[in-house]
Amino acid sequence: MAGRWIEQWDPEDESFWKESGERIARRNLLFSVFSEHIGFSIWTLWSVMVLFMGPEYGIDPAGKFFLIGTATLVGAVVRVPYTFAVARFGGRNWTVFSALMLLLPTGAAYAVMEPGTSYTTFMVVAALTGVGGGNFASSMTNINSFFPLRKKGWALGLNAGGGNIGVPVVQLMGLLVIAVAGATHPRVLLATYIPLIVVAAVCAALYMDNLAPVRNDTGAAKAAVRDRHTWIMAFLYIGTFGSFIGYSFAFGLVLQTQFGRTPLQAASLTFIGPLLGSLIRPLGGSLADRFGGARITLWNFAAMAAATSVVVYASTTRSLPVFLTGFTALFVLSGLGNGSTYKMIPAIFQAKAVAKGMEGEAAAAYGRRLSGASMGLIGAVGALGGLAINLAFRQSFQTAGTGTAAFAAFLAFYAACFTVTWAVYLRRPVAVPAKPQLTYAEV
Repeated sequence: MAGRWIEQWDPEDESFWKESGERIARRNLLFSVFSEHIGFSIWTLWSVMVLFMGPEYGIDPAGKFFLIGTATLVGAVVRVPYTFAVARFGGRNWTVFSALMLLLPTGAAYAVMEPGTSYTTFMVVAALTGVGGGNFASSMTNINSFFPLRKKGWALGLNAGGGNIGVPVVQLMGLLVIAVAGATHPRVLLATYIPLIVVAAVCAALYMDNLAPVRNDTGAAKAAVRDRHTWIMAFLYIGTFGSFIGYSFAFGLVLQTQFGRTPLQAASLTFIGPLLGSLIRPLGGSLADRFGGARITLWNFAAMAAATSVVVYASTTRSLPVFLTGFTALFVLSGLGNGSTYKMIPAIFQAKAVAKGMEGEAAAAYGRRLSGASMGLIGAVGALGGLAINLAFRQSFQTAGTGTAAFAAFLAFYAACFTVTWAVYLRRPVAVPAKPQLTYAEV
């Protein structure tokens, strides 16, 4: 796949952007969203598969939480190599390959999804779906290189939001299968996705591009690892994306376990929260472009803490309507925060470049290098938050039979995220000498 390489790319040059850059960037964004969307659907496949696993499978709720936790863990780990694969092989080339890789977990699940299959086999197949989680990291790194800083919040929010919608879509598809064919026909859902995976790979091959100026930079990777902002943003991303993906995996199972919902009843509710959270993510990026990512992120964590308090109350009183209200609000806020936190990453590193005395394209190039290298690490650590959520639910249900203790822990974590955002990015804004309009408060 040696074709479709673009040798020169300077999105910060307004003339270049207007003449050809924007058209090319938007085309790549469109098909990146499509491929990442399918990747998210496959990654979160087991949030739906567990709804098909009735008593005849012989797996208790704790075992099901562990299955979906396995998929979350692998998806988080593979984000790191997927990030650097874009520069090594090209964004278009890697998108084609990573899309085709989704055939492996989908086909494996089709082969084993029936009563009598060993729990170990289910664990291995659930782990394979983690490759879908890696698609997010490579897609975000790729799209980050296509757009100028002033458009990154919108572009990254749209790219991630379109991908995140893969979560409610696969859950809606699961609902349709359960409603029409019954809870004993999971293979119908799996067979639906196989041709979609092929279409995503073909579209990437035909319509996407590789950027030759984007090269693996071990110096940037090492600098990103050493930079404290990489790990601070990873911590905050646990609170936003970790919440989104963790709740997406666990929501249906919580409804079944704590509120006694049937597979059909649970499936009819699980998609609502992830859908709203996905749709609002671009708005989070746009608001961050306008008002500053740190400000939006700060108050978003405050709202997440308030919504979690509602969920804790509903969990203790076993009020399903109140629980659904609070949980849906959590999904919406996690999506909004996803957009604002990811906007902060390139802005932070460009602000640092300006503080070092760099200007123009030099500052933009430094920001792209460091932000691109850090995104994989931040995305991987953030996704591990989804694993932590599922393990917390598993422990809470094992010891108390409800998810109340887990929600109380989440409440404390959101308070910590609020505090860190304020202390690092808003308490004492660091003005940038060369361009005073850029401060860490405005990232």
